Amino acid sequence: MILGAPGKKWVRPSGFDTGLKAFNSLTKQKEPLILAREGIATWYSCGPTVYDHAHLGHACSYVRFDILQRILSRVFGITVIHAMVITDIDDKIIKRSWEENVSASVVARLYEDEFKKDMLSLKVLPPSVYLRVTENVQHIIAFIERIIQNGHAYATKEGDVYFDIQSIGDRYGKFVGAVDSHSEPGDSNKRDSRDFALWKPSKPQEPWWESPWGRGRPGWHIECSTVASSVFGSQLDIHSGGIDLAFPHHENEVAQSEAYHQCGQWGNYFLHSGHLHLKGSTEKMSKSLKNYITIKDFMQSYSADEFRMFCLLSKYRSAIDYSEGSMSEARASLGTISTFLHDAQAYMKGQLQCLPVQDANLWERLAETKCFIQAALADDFDTPRAMNALMNLVYHGNCQLQPVTKSDGTPRSPAVFGAMSSYITDVLDIFGISKLQSTADVASSSGSLEAIVDQLTRFRSDVRAFALARQQDDPSTGAPVKRGPYPDRMPLLKACDALRNDLAPMGVLIKVRSSGNLLKHQKRLLGLAI
Repeated sequence: MILGAPGKKWVRPSGFDTGLKAFNSLTKQKEPLILAREGIATWYSCGPTVYDHAHLGHACSYVRFDILQRILSRVFGITVIHAMVITDIDDKIIKRSWEENVSASVVARLYEDEFKKDMLSLKVLPPSVYLRVTENVQHIIAFIERIIQNGHAYATKEGDVYFDIQSIGDRYGKFVGAVDSHSEPGDSNKRDSRDFALWKPSKPQEPWWESPWGRGRPGWHIECSTVASSVFGSQLDIHSGGIDLAFPHHENEVAQSEAYHQCGQWGNYFLHSGHLHLKGSTEKMSKSLKNYITIKDFMQSYSADEFRMFCLLSKYRSAIDYSEGSMSEARASLGTISTFLHDAQAYMKGQLQCLPVQDANLWERLAETKCFIQAALADDFDTPRAMNALMNLVYHGNCQLQPVTKSDGTPRSPAVFGAMSSYITDVLDIFGISKLQSTADVASSSGSLEAIVDQLTRFRSDVRAFALARQQDDPSTGAPVKRGPYPDRMPLLKACDALRNDLAPMGVLIKVRSSGNLLKHQKRLLGLAI
């Protein structure tokens, strides 16, 4: 048995009380968030197994936890030290390498780079450190040796090493109570069907490393325990991941880590995000079910800010339905906020005449909103309640911005709208949503932008007309005869087409008549009509 082991009972840590409460999967209820060091949170998260493109299910989990970390840092002044492991050796990676006829390392590096680019496109802050499994194999071997020495693992003659579940008594099953519901396939020499692999011998044509048990590679669960311990030692404040990782992955991590460190409680708080479902389906989005949308494909239709708003409108630990309707709701919410910021800006500049503003009421609502949002975020990072309060503030601000054609000379109240606008943009910035550029800001430069587009499309039209022009008189009648373009002018036509295609994603659509004359050009720059 592990020395000083408290069994399955969670022990409230001693240390710095943040004033927040977080839902802890170890206790299945909200607990005061207490950190080992004041102002510092150690945070470990399971990174991807890099054998394919990341999808929206991954995006949902990583964006949600990115929002939580931003809240801890920006609202409560806590520095988050975040470590993430990249699983770059695994059965799925090996299988993919065989299919592609390249090495497993090539597959892993390719999709690791793609994952990092996807996270960047979603504005997910990178961890303090990324660690790869393949660069920590020697640490993993030493970790396994210590667990064996402590009496909690055993090797078989075939070269497998298994964790001994029976050696930790009733400590196993902290996350689900279903201790007998899972068993890992493996050697028949396992002492208990629930025992899981720490090390396994490599098969022919598989990558391998030398070890005391022969050539092989690490099991999946041991890598996270080793890497997290190499960074944070025997005590971890927060561990995060998707709810599907709670059992058996996080269960096994806890068992291994506490067996290695001979401690009673290795990780103090486990935070789990809910699954992302395609609307109408009860199944989570996953590669194995082939019901996923890649992040790259998603970003062709929506922005990172829209996806963040989509995530903010539900609790991070709840399941969430993805649909065109839910994304439209997120987009509409951003639009409502953007419109208010535009109108408030116009009012402050004196460009919008309104009925007399009840500014005392707005100052009071702003103060109440600040207190409410602070309390909501301290209560298990309740972003839906916070966003509802923010939208309510926007609503009351809009109610006061009632335009009139002529001012009655009543004193104006621009200061309160400046304060409201500043607070709203600050909250959105905390959540990782860019400061929304108001239409008024863009309008000031729209004249020059429109002139540039006009000149560009006119130049393209002239070049295209020249490239198509090839007209000669018929020698018998003297009448003009249209012929095809000169061959040496074909590159000009291709360049015109390329320019039209390149401008389209930027919101500049160019349409031409069949004769080649410019019909019209539609302009939509920076997502706003001009």
